[in-house]
Amino acid sequence: MRLFRTAVLVSLIALSACAGLRKSKVNPFNWFGRSQETAVVTSAEAPADQRLLIEQVLDMKVEQFPGGAIVRAVGLPPTQGYWDAELVAQPQDDSGKLVLDFRIFPPVTAAGVVNQQSREVTVGLRLSNIKLEGISQIVVQGSKNARSARR
Repeated sequence: MRLFRTAVLVSLIALSACAGLRKSKVNPFNWFGRSQETAVVTSAEAPADQRLLIEQVLDMKVEQFPGGAIVRAVGLPPTQGYWDAELVAQPQDDSGKLVLDFRIFPPVTAAGVVNQQSREVTVGLRLSNIKLEGISQIVVQGSKNARSARR
């Protein structure tokens, strides 16, 4: 038991002595947390994308992987048949906030409403560590709500 305590103490001292720990992937304060409901961010510029914003963003997660992160969002359109969903980045400023619009095309023909599970649309976006360098908050927004995650 004494050997175990000594090993843990030595490893903690060695780890705390590392100057690069603040930017390390080992540091849990550098990871994005759970998403929470936020206000929709409006952009002054007209979007070049002709797709509509999804009606409601149900869930949003930022999942780490070697070399970056994947932003995964689940949205709920008003009816079935919506297609070609994508997360589209708004122009970024120096605030450290990345705002992503959840864009999707409406159905070509009229579609019905069955249940929520059959209408849910999941979309993802890969971000490299280089793109994540100056980002402290990621926001995914629809027409009625937005969700964000901070680190």
